[in-house]
Amino acid sequence: MSLTVAADKDTGVAVVTLDRPERLNAIDLAMRDELVAAWGELRFDDTVRALVLTGAGERAFCTGLDRDAVVPQPESPYMMDDPLLRVGPKANDLWKPVVAAVRGMACGGAFYLLGEADFVVADPTAAFFDPHTTYGMVSAYESMLMALRMPYGEVARMALMGSAERLSARRAHEIGLVSEVTEPGGALAAAVGCATVVAGYPTEAVQGTVRALWAAKEAALAQAFAQAPHLIALGNLPTERQAELFAARRAGGHRVR
Repeated sequence: MSLTVAADKDTGVAVVTLDRPERLNAIDLAMRDELVAAWGELRFDDTVRALVLTGAGERAFCTGLDRDAVVPQPESPYMMDDPLLRVGPKANDLWKPVVAAVRGMACGGAFYLLGEADFVVADPTAAFFDPHTTYGMVSAYESMLMALRMPYGEVARMALMGSAERLSARRAHEIGLVSEVTEPGGALAAAVGCATVVAGYPTEAVQGTVRALWAAKEAALAQAFAQAPHLIALGNLPTERQAELFAARRAGGHRVR
């Protein structure tokens, strides 16, 4: 299992942990399926009234899709399967509040999850970046989700600068991606504290508020997502060339702002 779910029946809070620290909590297809199953089960567990999403270890919250994952695709230019499209809680019709606790790197496909969290609490070590363009890939779904959480110019800069820059927790807080920067090592506890407060409120009012907030942006997101497959098909380099660029990467060399 690459996912753990720990529910506290007294507080009504469940902590969902991406548990592949040796792979920087990158999502392979098995973890993707576990996440979908977990969101589905949590929909029906009335003892859980709020959730916290985090990553195991100190190095990363999540680094997106595992590059070793083999994603089968139909032999048709009209059909393309995105392996992470249904990885988040909202995509699985879960309308319980989700607080993300981020420590270390959060990049690329991690934004599918952060984009569907209701708010984000970050450790000072948190660093956000989107390396797609560096490796010849279109940042589509990730940028679309972030465009609903961050100022346009900041999303554009993050997506276009690729692996050359990382957003610090401080800067992420300044631009509204992160709601709180905690003391070192305190993100999970702070997120659980927030979730515990929310879990103590009347359930229908809380879930209605979550649904209302998402309704304010889902029409725009649906229209944007409809364009994403075509943009990706047109703009992505062949997988072999992407792999070459990824293999040629050098450690460090990025600016933190």
